[in-house]
Amino acid sequence: MSAPSYTNLPPGLSSPPPPVPSVIISFPADHILLVTLNRPKQLNAIPRPQHFALERLWNWYDAEASLRCAVLTGSGRAFCAGQDLKEWDSINNNSSSNSSTPAKATTAATPPSSAPETAIESTDRMPLSGFGGLSNRGGKKPVIAAVNGICFGGGMEMAINCDLVIASAENASFALPEVSIGVIALAGALPRLVRSVGRQRASEMALSGKRYGAEEMKGWGLVNEVVTEGNQGEGGDKNGGRNKVVEKALEWAGKIAKNSPDAVIVSREGLKLGWEGMGPQQGTELIIKGWYGRIEGGENFVEGVRSFNERRKPVWKDSKL
Repeated sequence: MSAPSYTNLPPGLSSPPPPVPSVIISFPADHILLVTLNRPKQLNAIPRPQHFALERLWNWYDAEASLRCAVLTGSGRAFCAGQDLKEWDSINNNSSSNSSTPAKATTAATPPSSAPETAIESTDRMPLSGFGGLSNRGGKKPVIAAVNGICFGGGMEMAINCDLVIASAENASFALPEVSIGVIALAGALPRLVRSVGRQRASEMALSGKRYGAEEMKGWGLVNEVVTEGNQGEGGDKNGGRNKVVEKALEWAGKIAKNSPDAVIVSREGLKLGWEGMGPQQGTELIIKGWYGRIEGGENFVEGVRSFNERRKPVWKDSKL
């Protein structure tokens, strides 16, 4: 793997980001983190150690008060093609050749070749937060997926759990192809997919392995905005090498970052309660008794009301939540 790369490290950070192999970490605007998966020859497939490194990065992002929104994208012609199957095949082969014990006795460090990928418990395969540290992430702050190309398998599972999804009209393609290679999407996508698009559409995607374009996924409600990139191709435009789908995602991130960071965090908590299947009355009660009580009367709460009455733009403080 290539060494981690940080660009434009802002002075306001309380600590530097943790190193993540084959990932470019940058800060394109105030309060915004841009994470670019950078294994273009492997279509940004994620090997096992990288899941844990990415989980540490997302945890750092949540803890870093100066950051308010993050964007995830990929380099080259893929957002993320999913699990590194060459690595997986190698692990399976080594496990089969080095172990003479039955499958039941195989330890987590040497999984049997027939064992499915799972994110239910943290093992050497994947952290509790799932694929890329993101597919099962609850987290505190929003993450926007800028889907610039292939978004398959675990890449699709990450996108489904992102707060917003912006996709390239020409280059983005979406699929859960696990069934076509005899495995299962077990990093959190299946139950979320049913909640997002309904049983029949979820079954179509998960059981057929079919590929979909960005416009169709927008029609299903899995994509917020489709961006036409014209003839700029995969190399991006002249704006710092970023393509239009990333620029649009950063535009959305800027809109979110302009708002009260406290209100964004607590609003997202309310959305998560609905996402996780809790009823609206119970979810609202939990928010009022918990998160809302932590921001009511706080600096940003007071500033928002005051700036409205004074007819000026609010000046937000970094969240202390």
